[in-house]
Amino acid sequence: MAIVGLGGAVATTAVAGVEILRSGANRMHGLPLSNVSVPGLANYEDLVFGGWDLNGQSLANAASEHNVLNDKQVAAVMPALSTIHPWPAIGNAAFCRRIEGANTREVGGHRAAIAAMLSDLRNFKKTKGLDDLVMINLASTERTPANSPALQTADAFERALDEDHPDVGPAMLYAAAAIKAGIPYGNFTPSVGADVPALIELARRSGVPIAGKDGKTGQTLMKTALAPMLRARSLHVDGWFSTNILGNRDGQALEDPDSLKSKLGTKGNVLDSILGYPVQDHIVDIRYYRPRGDDKEAWDNIDISGFLGHRMQIKVNFLCKDSILAAPLVLEIARVLDLARQRGESGPQEQLSVFFKAPMTANGHAPEHSFHVQERMLTDWLVGDTAQ
Repeated sequence: MAIVGLGGAVATTAVAGVEILRSGANRMHGLPLSNVSVPGLANYEDLVFGGWDLNGQSLANAASEHNVLNDKQVAAVMPALSTIHPWPAIGNAAFCRRIEGANTREVGGHRAAIAAMLSDLRNFKKTKGLDDLVMINLASTERTPANSPALQTADAFERALDEDHPDVGPAMLYAAAAIKAGIPYGNFTPSVGADVPALIELARRSGVPIAGKDGKTGQTLMKTALAPMLRARSLHVDGWFSTNILGNRDGQALEDPDSLKSKLGTKGNVLDSILGYPVQDHIVDIRYYRPRGDDKEAWDNIDISGFLGHRMQIKVNFLCKDSILAAPLVLEIARVLDLARQRGESGPQEQLSVFFKAPMTANGHAPEHSFHVQERMLTDWLVGDTAQ
């Protein structure tokens, strides 16, 4: 698995988790597909990791710094993680102003950046003796670019690469590299990656499965489970106030208003879609609060109206570990994308909607957000070939 943002908290937790499983641990909590037996679905222990990050420290040092794992777990994975160093990454301060690093690869434009990524992928596959690759974007949130004509068709995007067009950001370059290499691509971030029309078209042309975007782990997960229940009981949502505080690198990136706007964009459409009407007072607030580190807190106040117009409230306080929720989903997305490649799928993989806040859809229709419906979509797809 090639990961963009390999040194981040989510990625290091995913790598450490696989190393712990490889050592013989059999606790599969948090892995949604651990009990699914489908031909072709890769074993967790068979996953091999590499990737890019603006911070070049070893994953052992990164894991210690992120402080997600306990001391015993860090000690157990230290030997394996000490051997993994991120490859120099492609960055662009115009797209992500709050995250800097010295582990950068200087290139002469968009084409050269993609060529460098393709070279890294070839070397990774060859040196590790890998059968296949999947790319997952776990990098910090970028600002959303303008709805440029350069992003509307595959041909226009190719011209944009030639022109080093300023609306093409790093996430799109990584997605383009994956597609050009014939590698399935998943975007766990709110950044614009393979979800623009140009790259969807290119993925279909190239026979590459893609999925995203923005992993659904905490507060939005709760919304997609609670909102269908409220609709089924005809309880009207008058308002939904959501607050998030987190102190990890993702939270730091979201101090930039443009990056924050990208994040809020993926969180904002869920309720209206599920409930069937606009929630007039749906407020989402995200704050960087350094003392919490990776221990994110998501607090929701829900005002509802019931029979005879009587008003009630629901309050949810989810004190969660961001990377502990996210890392298992990254592993599952990679396994399903690899299976989709084996099955000859291409373009957006709608069956992966259950893992994302803003799922990509196969035909451009509005995405399904209800958790139980999304879960059934994935289950039906997984067993589809074996049931025939």
